[in-house]
Amino acid sequence: MQLRYRYRLYPTPGQKQALARAFGCARVVYNDTVAARRAAHANGDKYPSGTVLQKRLITDAKKTNERAWLTDAAAQMLQQAIRDCDQAYKNFFDSLKGRRGGRRMGAPRFKSRKDARQAIRFTRGAFSAVTDGKLTLAKIGDIKVAWSRDLPSVPSSCTVIKTADERFFASFVVEVGDETLEPVDAETGIDLGLSAFAVDDQGRIIDNPRFLRRAERKLKRLQRAVSRKQKGSNNRNKARKKLARQHAKVRDTRLDWLHKTTTTLIRENQAVYVEDLAVSGLARTRLAKSVHDASWGTFRRLLEEKAARYGRDLVVIDRWLPTSQTCFACGRIDGPKPLSVRTWSCSCGTHHDRDQNAARNILAAGRAERLNACGGDVRPRTGAVAAEAGTPEAPHKRSRNLPSRQERTSKQRTIAGRRVVSGAVVVLGCGR
Repeated sequence: MQLRYRYRLYPTPGQKQALARAFGCARVVYNDTVAARRAAHANGDKYPSGTVLQKRLITDAKKTNERAWLTDAAAQMLQQAIRDCDQAYKNFFDSLKGRRGGRRMGAPRFKSRKDARQAIRFTRGAFSAVTDGKLTLAKIGDIKVAWSRDLPSVPSSCTVIKTADERFFASFVVEVGDETLEPVDAETGIDLGLSAFAVDDQGRIIDNPRFLRRAERKLKRLQRAVSRKQKGSNNRNKARKKLARQHAKVRDTRLDWLHKTTTTLIRENQAVYVEDLAVSGLARTRLAKSVHDASWGTFRRLLEEKAARYGRDLVVIDRWLPTSQTCFACGRIDGPKPLSVRTWSCSCGTHHDRDQNAARNILAAGRAERLNACGGDVRPRTGAVAAEAGTPEAPHKRSRNLPSRQERTSKQRTIAGRRVVSGAVVVLGCGR
């Protein structure tokens, strides 16, 4: 498994100038690569390969007066800028052809020197970690590093990042082995929300910290200070840095909290069950600011990464399951309810907390999904012998104990292709 380890850099004023030149050289080479690809597309020619572009845009360009200053940057870093552009085009074409999941990607664009975030990448041979807290970068020198922890293995690449608040970081890609934790019996279903960040099936509540809302007043004041300054002035640049520093504080605090929360969930539970939320759609509603502040997408991504690393299971159930409308005790679907309704009573006499009831339904659906994926018995006990998942079964008579379709009671209802039996969600079928 590959992981990224990031450390804070403290370059000297001279090294900051050298890094600024390196950022500019990599940006120009990247933009020249995009321009060459666009020109080939406009003329109907075949896209030039990375090797051809490296010779044309780096080796030959250094001999011209217009690009002679490229000699101030490390050759490996400039070559990596062309590789990054090639990868961006590959991702774009894979997205067009349906080979890449997620949201459709656009064509690579030119990078701007006014971007708040700048980054360059050094491959192995262009950097080395030195003792006494230093990092050696080609044609830049030894930069002071805050080694907060040791690298588990020799890194394959080093990315130097400059953030909007004028901080520098070094990000290393390293290979690590699996750190499988001891198996535990606990499992949990989690219902995410805004009033409370998460509620599990036992009723335990994880409060929503609302980092952006808490810092909103200070952010507004700093934004007004930036707006009052004259564009292009030093005072405006100082005010912009203060605003960027506050935004970075909000982001870092939120990410630290998400890491601690997800680590606790993964360590304490063998399996975690969550719902597949349409975050991008919710982010276009009147709740957009609160949805972004909650960072549900980052929360799920961290759960997936840590579950894979520590040998835990993360099951994501279908977003169309009416978990908030279904009574966990009897399986009756009570219908949609506004968000203001936090508790409700079913006709069977059970009184539900909305979030806890949803978490219980998520737990039941996730368990059925997990058992079905493993090929075990997921149907109610009928006396028949379960076959291996995905294999056809021999025809057999229906057991007398199994009710017919007409005899099903309100305790057995179909929810998005699954069956609820006495409060437990059971998958209809053995194989997918």
